[in-house]
Amino acid sequence: MESGRKADRPELTKALHLAKVTGATLVIAKLDRLSRNAAFLLALRDSGVRFVAVDMPEANDLTVGIMALVAQAEREAISRRTREALAVAKARGVKLGNPNGAASLRRAGKGAAGLRAAVSANAAAFAADLAPVLEDIRAAGHKSLRAIAAELTARGIRTRRGGRWCVGNVARILGHY
Repeated sequence: MESGRKADRPELTKALHLAKVTGATLVIAKLDRLSRNAAFLLALRDSGVRFVAVDMPEANDLTVGIMALVAQAEREAISRRTREALAVAKARGVKLGNPNGAASLRRAGKGAAGLRAAVSANAAAFAADLAPVLEDIRAAGHKSLRAIAAELTARGIRTRRGGRWCVGNVARILGHY
């Protein structure tokens, strides 16, 4: 069970491969639980893998296409409503997140090793994607961390979290590079 929002779902990949190889039909509970990404659902529809959504067993290609677009629009609306609600709560002074932070995870015996590994993997992937840009910036003569940060900002490139570049961000990204 993984979020339909995630693109990297190994179990789904295995199930789709098995369905394609064996000619089986993939049975899913609801179309929007398979994915809320219209491009993914439309590509799946055209891939030759047969699938049936229990909530819409009679769906044809047109219905799947329309529902894929509706699911994506709903995903975007949920995300927007969540961001707006969190901003309103924050403006009221509500402290967001777990007030005990990592201490509560340690007490529960659920250390953050998996989370740290995922964050590190995401950072390394971002650094690898950015490597050619950093090489180009350095080749253009921008050698200092401050100059590289300024050049990344001037090129309109945002940090992994969508922020502006500063010396610390550049130093961390170069550590992965």
